[in-house]
Amino acid sequence: MSVPVAFNDIGKSAKDLLSKDYPVGGVKLEVKTTAPNGVTFKVNGQRDNKTGIIVGDLETKYADKKNGLTFTEAWTTSNHLNGKVELENNLAKGLKLELLTSLLPSVNEKAAKINATYKKPNVHTVATLDVFKTNFSVNSVFGQQGFLIGAEVAYNVLDGKIGRYNAAVGYTAAEYGVAVHATNNLSNYAASYYHRVNSDLEASGKASWDSKGSNAVALEVGAKLKLDATAFVKAKISNAGVLGLAYTQALRPGVKVNLGASVDTSRLNENAHKLGLSFTLEN
Repeated sequence: MSVPVAFNDIGKSAKDLLSKDYPVGGVKLEVKTTAPNGVTFKVNGQRDNKTGIIVGDLETKYADKKNGLTFTEAWTTSNHLNGKVELENNLAKGLKLELLTSLLPSVNEKAAKINATYKKPNVHTVATLDVFKTNFSVNSVFGQQGFLIGAEVAYNVLDGKIGRYNAAVGYTAAEYGVAVHATNNLSNYAASYYHRVNSDLEASGKASWDSKGSNAVALEVGAKLKLDATAFVKAKISNAGVLGLAYTQALRPGVKVNLGASVDTSRLNENAHKLGLSFTLEN
């Protein structure tokens, strides 16, 4: 018996195929290095093509695998300080505790969350407490032979009211997966599928509908084709006529370049298209 995925990861294969590796709208550089003592450093920088604004962050991570302890801290160019402490399989097998903190000194804004994740065969549960906003949420997924069913509820302790509730069901096999989500208090619905056609080709699609909006259904389909061991291309298109294209190439071990484009096919003669570029360097 295996542990099912987390609630937010139901239908992840379809979501990743349709959303990841499309670096449109800017130029991004990511550098990852690992010191001999195991400390990892990650630097992110991104320039927005429209505004020209450059943002970035520096992240440091240290993991004590023997004791299941991990420290992560990040400092952004907007002077935003973030920290995370993780303790896994220490107090109990299958239990992971996280403390996430955030501080923005310029406006004296601070936040803190405590996450508790418990995993065992057929069950995956995550509980989150927002310390300063006193919001509490819990989600759980039950899995059996590829079938998944999950639910999420958020509760405001001070108001004594349920803030949101969501649900999802899915089925995952070796070569395909399907999922249905009902979010925003069961008012937004989405169905997705993922199919590994063969070792080189993957396909995915998603349909979504807002019961409080129009009767229109938003549809998006996409595919990923592996060219060789170092490169792949992706393409997707929505019923709104927006075409997404991406190409990823590993230039050498630890060096990857990713090109992306978004083309509005209904406005070809207008300045409604986006291009993007991403570099990843890792030792």
